[in-house]
Amino acid sequence: MLNAPAAPTYKSGKQSVAPNATASPDDARAALLQFLGQMAAELSSGTVDLPCFPDVVLRIRKALDDPKNTPGKTVTVVGAEPRLAARLLQTANSAAFNPANKPVTDLRTAITRLGQQVVQSAAMAFAVQHMKDQDSLRSIAEPLSAVWKESISVALICQIVAGRTKISPDEAFLAGLLHGIGRLYIMVRAIGKAKEFSDQQSFMELVAGWQASIGKAVLENWGFAPQMCEAVAEQRDYERKRKYNPELTDVLIVSIVLCEALRMAAHTNSRRLKTVMAMVIWSGRNSISK
Repeated sequence: MLNAPAAPTYKSGKQSVAPNATASPDDARAALLQFLGQMAAELSSGTVDLPCFPDVVLRIRKALDDPKNTPGKTVTVVGAEPRLAARLLQTANSAAFNPANKPVTDLRTAITRLGQQVVQSAAMAFAVQHMKDQDSLRSIAEPLSAVWKESISVALICQIVAGRTKISPDEAFLAGLLHGIGRLYIMVRAIGKAKEFSDQQSFMELVAGWQASIGKAVLENWGFAPQMCEAVAEQRDYERKRKYNPELTDVLIVSIVLCEALRMAAHTNSRRLKTVMAMVIWSGRNSISK
């Protein structure tokens, strides 16, 4: 098995010089390394190039992070995208956010009811769906859906795990939703380079090694909180230990492990499943308590 090089610890970006169409595995690996390195340098300079990603998501992020922001400004930003506004209203009137069965019809009340983290999560979900619908990204629609489904699964588990800690469940949910942003970024930027990155094993190994730091870089450029960026960057640090209260990073790590165990369950019998889940749950509790 090929060993992926250490991923950069800075922000990431741009495309590689293409080898010929009959590139050997070594040439394909070299092209991918060059591509990832250029992407890292691009992001490090503060440039995020994610084609077809709707800018309303970033405008919402900027508005919510502005100490001078007012509810009216947020409503104006969200209202500029009717489909997202409709989704937020629908979510605000769902059973999870409307237990008293008092429906809201105005966007301002809906946003207030949902809260900042949920609004950001809904905006991100809207963005990914928008990308999946674009003709230019049709070639990766299936893997894009797979990444997003995994992100949703991890997010839901994060929300549950966070309930055992002092971490906000909504913040944990958003971290889970964003943990795969690096992989998504690399996938979108690599469109049209199938011949250059012909060695699929090398491609998957290198993406796995770089996606966390690429994800951190993207989130840093987008202005997300340091703890969110750090959690995404350290999501695979299974040797991480804490002496005091668990942090967002710990919640995300445990949730990823639990999600992977649940995915394994589809290919195991019930007895083995119980054993695996018992081990994973014990490991998760042990990590959370450190």
